[in-house]
Amino acid sequence: MSEIIGQNLKLNRLSPMMILSLFGFGVLLVSLSIAISVGAVPVSLKTVFGIFINKFIPNFVEPTWSMGHEAIIWEIRFPRAILAATVGSGLAVVGASLQAVTRNHLADPHLLGISSGGAFGAILALLHTGLFLGLLTVPLLAFGGALVATIIVLGVSRVADATSADRLILAGVAVSFIIMAAANALIFLGDPRATHTVVFWMLGGLGLAQWSQLIYPVAVLFVCCLWLFTKTKELNAMTIGDETASTLGIAVREFRLSVFVIGALITGAMVAFSGIIGFVGLMIPHIIRLVVGGDYRRVLIGSAIAGAIFLLWADIVARTIMAPEDLPIGIVTGIIGGIFFIWLLQRNSINKL
Repeated sequence: MSEIIGQNLKLNRLSPMMILSLFGFGVLLVSLSIAISVGAVPVSLKTVFGIFINKFIPNFVEPTWSMGHEAIIWEIRFPRAILAATVGSGLAVVGASLQAVTRNHLADPHLLGISSGGAFGAILALLHTGLFLGLLTVPLLAFGGALVATIIVLGVSRVADATSADRLILAGVAVSFIIMAAANALIFLGDPRATHTVVFWMLGGLGLAQWSQLIYPVAVLFVCCLWLFTKTKELNAMTIGDETASTLGIAVREFRLSVFVIGALITGAMVAFSGIIGFVGLMIPHIIRLVVGGDYRRVLIGSAIAGAIFLLWADIVARTIMAPEDLPIGIVTGIIGGIFFIWLLQRNSINKL
């Protein structure tokens, strides 16, 4: 009898998170549908669903739309929306993971220089090396740049004895400035006729999304998130402190390095297809922790869903505010992130009173 009561209590504890997850997935699907339908050429949701169904079940719905609308929905907006959701989810999960292992809620891939390293690799491929590995050249060099940036941050923190979480963030900011200076040097030394393509990577954008390339960021996100979801106990322990984590049998340094490498892999894959998009990894985990608490079984799932929703709506704003021109999405997230950062500072100062 006691076992049955315990199981019922356990189910009751999980049910609110299950409800929030289902609600989040519902909002995500609605956001995805709206993101596909709105733009310089608005298309009704009925047409969007009809095109989607006909792609999987030919002639199931009688076409009442033009070939132009079908091309806009299927070839442009659909892959763009999928990429937005993937990038938003990936950056939010990386931010949440880094905040756990550094015990600093200001940690995110942008501030730690990981995004800058990824952009450096992408710029190097676009302006100097060429696509010597085909379509995989930019993603691979972006990952390489993100990984090198991670190694440099860890090396600087060790040399400078910056073992505390706050000093690790400062080391990341310093390395980020250096890497961006090097990226600017690559732009300066590159072909002036080709440098306009680099604006995409510097300001962030989703306009280059293609079905043929979506498999790479989606696969990287799926595999890496699967690994992180199996490490939620370790992430929870790391938020308490290194000593506590060690007493629980966790190899703290090795685990922190593993999370940094996984974060570099996700960030590199996202930057390769979206450019630098800041503040997503900083904002979303904060908001999720306010809603679901600090348990990383909930934080990671919530961050993945909320990050996807946030970037979908940021892309909607970027595509509609100056239609038919696309505003770089990095500008939208930068404005929202800056306002959030100020609010966060104000909130923390109030809590200290």
